Amino acid sequence: MRQLPQIAHVDVNCFYASAERAFDPALEGRPVIVLSNNDGCAVTRSPEAKALGIAMGEPWFKLAPRAKEWGLVALSSNYELYGDISARVMELLGRYSAWLEVYSIDEAFLGVKGTPDELLALGRTMKTAVRRNVGVPVCVGIAPTKTLAKLANKWAKNNPGFDGVCHWDSVPAADREGLMRRLSVIEIWGVATRLTKRLNALGIHSILDLARADAVMIRDRFSVVMMRTVLELQGTPCIPMEEERIGRDQLIFSRSFATPITTAAGIRQVMSVYGQQASARLAKHGLQAKVLTAFAGTSHFNPNDTSYPSVCVPLPMPTADPVLLTKAAHALLPRIVEGIRYARAGIMVTDLRPSGNQAPLSLFENPHEERHIGTLAAVWFCETAC
Repeated sequence: MRQLPQIAHVDVNCFYASAERAFDPALEGRPVIVLSNNDGCAVTRSPEAKALGIAMGEPWFKLAPRAKEWGLVALSSNYELYGDISARVMELLGRYSAWLEVYSIDEAFLGVKGTPDELLALGRTMKTAVRRNVGVPVCVGIAPTKTLAKLANKWAKNNPGFDGVCHWDSVPAADREGLMRRLSVIEIWGVATRLTKRLNALGIHSILDLARADAVMIRDRFSVVMMRTVLELQGTPCIPMEEERIGRDQLIFSRSFATPITTAAGIRQVMSVYGQQASARLAKHGLQAKVLTAFAGTSHFNPNDTSYPSVCVPLPMPTADPVLLTKAAHALLPRIVEGIRYARAGIMVTDLRPSGNQAPLSLFENPHEERHIGTLAAVWFCETAC
């Protein structure tokens, strides 16, 4: 069979709870919830906690009286742990594809190629490798487009018959249509409640209804973005790779290099650029970060060089300062092996908070000391890259 280009979507199941279990295996099999920053409500629930009927966003004060009866374990958010686990997962996934887009702290898209049997085998290999080496469970959806890959992942997660891996084109067409007919359009990536109501008003209730809709009509009634969703559901790739993303909990900058970098000095320039880009993007969205994770990796197709360094740096205070972010990213440098051909690198800032709080002053540090270093490094890198 022909080897067709496909997209794999890998998503960690119940990420925060799974990360806590990787750190403390005694939590396996127990109902676990992770609470929001102020321990106000449940933001992640393990399958056992979901089976108890605990809803997303359930206030802790309502759950506390019955926690002992249920054997419920409630944990405060630990973004240092989550950032480190996420970086490990993404580095491991990067070994299986030359194209990796870190979409959020717990999910990524990979460009893959092969026959249906080869892609299913690859999905199972990635699932097993992440579980064995990082300790968290993932599901894998593989399809011709990002939207279908997300749908395939959701199917794999909710249908035990797939054992966590679903290749969209390997499923009979009648079964695929049956699934799309049963699911509401609100289940589609990027479609929320308000948009669902507008689609329902046009007689579009199921995912299959949307897939069969006229793409031009959808563009005229809604937007180009919705037209792309329709085309993606029809199997036409329309959503390209993005090198950076910002979400509710994280901001990620990651890219692959056309020419591998073989020195710590080269990685230093990359980290300097990413630190300042992250600072600018945080400032644009009025956010500050409390944790920074930096990572690099060699190509999966280069068996002679194998190095996947990473470092998770808790920042002294929530900040969007380019100097602090750059210096934190530079903590990766001691782990860089000179002469190794690094094919990718990136940073991820997590535990994002609204700006507005004045950082405490230090009596013994000059806040402008070394401020020019990161800027000069970024300028040098941009000039040489161009």
